[in-house]
Amino acid sequence: MQSAIPPDGITITSPDLDAVEVAWFSALCGDDARHLGVLENELRSSFAHCSEIVKTADRLGFDNILLPNSYVVGQEPIPFAAAVATLTEQIQLLVALRMAETHPPMLARAIATLDHLLRGRLTINIISSDLPGTRLASAERYQRSNEVVQILKQAWTRERIEFEGDFYQFDLPTDPVKPFQQNGGPLLYFGGISPPARELCAEHCDVFLMWPETEDNLLATMRDMSARAAAHGRTVDFGLRIHVIVRDTESDARAAADQLICKLDDDTADALKHRSQDSKSAGVLRQDALRDAAGSDWLEPGLWGGIGRARSGCASAIVGDPGQVREKIQRYIDMGMRSFIFSGYPHIDECELFAEHVLPSLKQCRLPEVYGRVVPDPVTPLTTAPRTTA
Repeated sequence: MQSAIPPDGITITSPDLDAVEVAWFSALCGDDARHLGVLENELRSSFAHCSEIVKTADRLGFDNILLPNSYVVGQEPIPFAAAVATLTEQIQLLVALRMAETHPPMLARAIATLDHLLRGRLTINIISSDLPGTRLASAERYQRSNEVVQILKQAWTRERIEFEGDFYQFDLPTDPVKPFQQNGGPLLYFGGISPPARELCAEHCDVFLMWPETEDNLLATMRDMSARAAAHGRTVDFGLRIHVIVRDTESDARAAADQLICKLDDDTADALKHRSQDSKSAGVLRQDALRDAAGSDWLEPGLWGGIGRARSGCASAIVGDPGQVREKIQRYIDMGMRSFIFSGYPHIDECELFAEHVLPSLKQCRLPEVYGRVVPDPVTPLTTAPRTTA
């Protein structure tokens, strides 16, 4: 695959400068709402509600959907993905997995099983946060994640897992963990702005996901990541996880943004923001600093940071009429973005609005297909490979 160079010199993997993977978000971690801070029974993270978000995005033609992971009341992503796999027709599932939470060979086996259930519609979001209830120094935590990722890649591409690390040592056959996807297995998406996070992605992952920041900050991060990947003889693609509020007019979109936070008091906002383990991560603190420096919730034209008052992680939204939202997305595409994970409140309503007003104007692709991971009739131990064990 030939690397493409966007106009600003950032190096990416995808050869088509215009085609992008467009994903939505399913609120597995209890964050769906009409008004931030107001809990409504019908929007709780039940299987019925979260699966309806997935089925809506599937029906409307989104390429992928993120299934997040957190130690809060809601749906655990692997069993949820397995349950929803047979309810969908074309959408990929981007399953967020915390590294070291599951014994690595068994994690590889669970992923391989899920990839076969989906017939190659699986992508993986690598998470390197602390395991719930534990604390590990940053360098050790990223070393542990690095080892798990290496073990997964060996499991999917070699005849044996032969690994000697600080945390794990294995010598195992790989037949039990072969995925449906070929030529490297499921794509690995990763987000994190600390130096060890960037190095992990640069060395091992396929798509570097960013949270909303000013365009200048995003460009600086993309240049840094391009250089880090090149040092490993690699390229990565870039993705953006961002909310969106699109309405017929700009004034209607801004009014919807104001309405979303109109019932939010400071105490509730603080409690919501800090319920998550990532609320003090480098990426969250950087988004908070941008909002403080801007002196308002508007970080730059079309980018509204009000969601960050009550949410860690992705904290800002593109806000505007259909033309303005499409123009902002095009600016990101021109920077080199090839994957987008959008969301909005409430998630089903905003999914339908985005699909009506913006999605038809985007040239879509599926990155696993671009990378050659999905092939016709793959030969695996769970498909047509000769059986060697009972």
